[in-house]
Amino acid sequence: MRSVDDHLALITSAAVMPRPVKVAISEAQGLLCAEEVVTQRPLPGFDQAAVDGYAVRAVDVVAAGQTPEDLDVGDADVDVDGEPMMVKLPVVGEVEPGSRTPTRLQPRQAVRVETGAPLPTLADAVVPLRWTDGGVQTVSVGQSVDSGAYVRRVGDDVQPGDVAVREGMIIGPAQVGLLAAVGQARVLVHPRPRLSVIAIGNELVDIDRVPGPGQVYDVNSYALAAAARDAGADVNRVGIAERELSRLREVVEAQMIRSEIVVLCGAVGGAASRAVADALGELGDLEIVRVAMHPGSVQGFGRLGRDDVPTFLLPANPVSALVCFEVMVRPLIRIALGKRQPMRRVIKARTIGPILSVEGRTGYLRGQLMRDERTGDYLVQVIGGSPTGTSHLLAELAEANCLIVVNSDTEELRTGDEVDVMFLAQRG
Repeated sequence: MRSVDDHLALITSAAVMPRPVKVAISEAQGLLCAEEVVTQRPLPGFDQAAVDGYAVRAVDVVAAGQTPEDLDVGDADVDVDGEPMMVKLPVVGEVEPGSRTPTRLQPRQAVRVETGAPLPTLADAVVPLRWTDGGVQTVSVGQSVDSGAYVRRVGDDVQPGDVAVREGMIIGPAQVGLLAAVGQARVLVHPRPRLSVIAIGNELVDIDRVPGPGQVYDVNSYALAAAARDAGADVNRVGIAERELSRLREVVEAQMIRSEIVVLCGAVGGAASRAVADALGELGDLEIVRVAMHPGSVQGFGRLGRDDVPTFLLPANPVSALVCFEVMVRPLIRIALGKRQPMRRVIKARTIGPILSVEGRTGYLRGQLMRDERTGDYLVQVIGGSPTGTSHLLAELAEANCLIVVNSDTEELRTGDEVDVMFLAQRG
């Protein structure tokens, strides 16, 4: 029996990033940048107001907020009554964002400006609106500003030749915004790995049909396709493939051309799995092994086709298939996306009831994780009537927000014991 770590190491060694492609920046979020994006123009591209207020020369309002004893105000237009001074300036215009008409400021004048508006020539500062009386023809300024205050200078953010987004960086909302700000419409990225999901079984029918005697709905192709999308893959849900061997080989071979990862589910164990492996033998070696985990001990993995496409054979049981996907397939997708931490976050929690596991196998048991409001400690309980949970109940997995990871050398956890817990996607 192969350990979880050994089997996972074999799988992750097969990870390959898809070849880079150019995409619109609106499609790049969450992807790994495959180029150094060097800016061609400064950001901002012109001096602009950082706040609503009045564009001025800082020297013209130096007396604002001072007392008469503080300085010689000369012939500045100020109110002097023993209180902090108010400097009065004529307002000679107004500039809005997007204005293309050059505005020139003369000494001892002010221009009303909105945030993002081009700064008038000779102005070197903006007095925030809240420091004035908001005058239209004449404005009274109650506080001085330094030269450059509340002004976004040309190139303050990015200069020509600067790297806006580095190769190997995950493109998030801030990177998308920066690419837009420097006029980069498209960017070279490593695309989402393409993953195909195929359900195997003559007993399966799609959900738009009524199952006949001995038939069941195809659950796995829908569930695993959703799990793959959640992990970040570009998913093709092929649907149901018959067990007829030549036909199965044709279906799988067709997906090798369009996929970086292929996931088969069903026909695991005994003669059925050997037949699937034999049917795909011309494409490569699909190894069926027992992995020291539960649920989902029996599973298959191989690298098939001319491109050595990582191919999984997962159990028919939906819960076992989803758990195997979380532990084995999801990390491969995350590595292909360039994620530095491909595994789910794992934290320590204390059990609030006994938990049984299978000695000699790492347990991945569905659980509910909660927080003690008084101490802040994480608490967890297994879901289901049995302390081990029940591997076939999909409804229980739907209620889980974590997987309780029980070491292979542990058969029983008592109430209050500490255990590793793997976060699953949080429900809103």
